[in-house]
Amino acid sequence: MGIFERYLSVWVSLCILIGVGLGLLQPEAFQAIANLEVAHVNIVVAVFIWVMIYPMMLQIDFSAVKDIGKNSQGLLLTIVINWLIKPFTMAALGWLFFNVLFAEWVDPSSAQEYIAGMILLGVAPCTAMVFVWSQLTKGDPNYTLVQVSVNDVIMIFAFAPISAFLLGVSDIQVPWQTLLVSVLLYVLLPLIAGILTRQWLNKRRGEQGINQFLAKLKPWSVIGLLATVVLLFGFQANTIVSDPQIIVLIAIPLLLQTYGIFYLTYIAAKRLKLPHNIAAPACLIGTSNFFELAVAVAISLFGLHSGAALATVVGVLVEVPVMLSLVAFLNRKANSMATQ
Repeated sequence: MGIFERYLSVWVSLCILIGVGLGLLQPEAFQAIANLEVAHVNIVVAVFIWVMIYPMMLQIDFSAVKDIGKNSQGLLLTIVINWLIKPFTMAALGWLFFNVLFAEWVDPSSAQEYIAGMILLGVAPCTAMVFVWSQLTKGDPNYTLVQVSVNDVIMIFAFAPISAFLLGVSDIQVPWQTLLVSVLLYVLLPLIAGILTRQWLNKRRGEQGINQFLAKLKPWSVIGLLATVVLLFGFQANTIVSDPQIIVLIAIPLLLQTYGIFYLTYIAAKRLKLPHNIAAPACLIGTSNFFELAVAVAISLFGLHSGAALATVVGVLVEVPVMLSLVAFLNRKANSMATQ
């Protein structure tokens, strides 16, 4: 893990401060950026998010899908956690905290937007950072690749229907057209671009050429993320300054969700007697989020100034330190897992 990934929470925190400061000092500039929209998609933010997502999609080798039958128990566990459990527990926690436990501190309209942001995080299981977490736990790299490839195929078809269902259950109006356009713009098109680029590089330069190109793009992915954070918190500056406790309120259910899903998967992996190098990435892919996608869709559906967008960015803030703590836990427990 490089310095950017290791200290991502530090960089995100700094960008939050920068964004809030600039938002208070130059509100007109942020409003001008907010007005640059086409079909409810902000052009500037869309560019930054593509800069984030494209290098991640380029890492995916869909030829690995042919190995779907290998270690099928671990793969099945990942699919069940990611698509049949995690989105629904996230929606339930969002409803419990913002409609019940935190109801006296949050107005109903804002509460619905925070719940929506949490739901979008819950329906977007991690894609790229899983490779980092898997490597840190000595996970099987080929299995992790199969996991991510299958997960992305499912995401193309499942993200929009599950998001729409959970948002509807939470009494949030779902603009289906915007949701489908978001999936097309931020999932399908980057995937296609990544596949085509990977094939072109593989023919001309082989695997080494792909790795070299990824190394060049990697810093830009982080830059895109941090620039998006600056913009989002610039747009939210007045809300945050007038109500700073909201960051903490959003973080609490997100932390409970993350640790809860992890331990559920960990216990299931032990019951299935999965070897450590399979169980570790299985636990981590369901725990972490594809927050880049969640941020993009939240902005498209609810707007740059929305509580939903804020909630997804808080997810970025808490994810890295939490995931590092879980990596450390898995490494300590490695000897208690079944071995190959």
